[in-house]
Amino acid sequence: MAADGLSGLSALETAGRIDSGEVSRDECLDFWLARVADEDLGGYLWKADRETAVAGVDTTAQSPAAGVPVAVKDIFCTTGVPTTAASKILEGYIPPYTANSVSRLFDAGLPMLGKTNMDEFAMGSSNENSAFGPVLNPWDTTRVPGGSSGGSAAIVAANVVAFATGSDTGGSVRQPAAFCGVTGFKPSYGRVSRYGMVAYASSLDQAGVIARSAADCADVLQAMAGHDPRDATSVDRTVDDYRAALDRGVRGLRIGIARELFSAGVSDAMQTTVHRALHELEAAGAIPVSYTHLTLPTIYSV
Repeated sequence: MAADGLSGLSALETAGRIDSGEVSRDECLDFWLARVADEDLGGYLWKADRETAVAGVDTTAQSPAAGVPVAVKDIFCTTGVPTTAASKILEGYIPPYTANSVSRLFDAGLPMLGKTNMDEFAMGSSNENSAFGPVLNPWDTTRVPGGSSGGSAAIVAANVVAFATGSDTGGSVRQPAAFCGVTGFKPSYGRVSRYGMVAYASSLDQAGVIARSAADCADVLQAMAGHDPRDATSVDRTVDDYRAALDRGVRGLRIGIARELFSAGVSDAMQTTVHRALHELEAAGAIPVSYTHLTLPTIYSV
């Protein structure tokens, strides 16, 4: 199988091709590096070459996603590689250490394709607030990709990377994933170490994953999660088998719906799409709930 055949595959499928010997890890990396070089959405602030992509990576690791490259939001420190948090304040800063969540990905055998664009210091929800230029939504470049992890969401949606890290304080993984039509996952606070993340609001910040499927998110989270003594809020508990959890279904799961907001300003097409998805979730046993009236009191309390 030629490496060109990797286009459009999920990370899980790509890892399967590597495991079967149909494509080598080097061929996989070269394929994605070429994709990154042609990216023109403003999704990357720094792009790797072959040498820097594998620096610090365990190229013999046998994790589920080993050999499949990842992009890293530029809020995560990376040894020897610029980390700016999309701010001129940090322009030229080269950290002497790597964020725990990123080093875990390296240990799992995932090369790094580059550092992704974001709203400056993660403060924003449209990715128009980067000091180095906005990110464009690949589905419609006249629209925003969401933020602050807009760079990660846009390049995953544009098939420029299989998956990417993000950070979420008040929706900065989930919202851009929704805007770009990909899967975003914010773990529970303390599940992934915050060590090496440029802080926005430390009591809320959490590292997350953006990918094209829940299965891909599960594999990346499996590598990122775990106790870290350098983070006082890191939870010391066994890492679950997230891939196995995908088969549990959604019966009994509560789905938050902001029903009060489905009025002026929400297009008919958007309402139709959301209601279709909600109907499918209800049919599968999920329970829709709406607590929009408690939003402001909750925000004030937090």
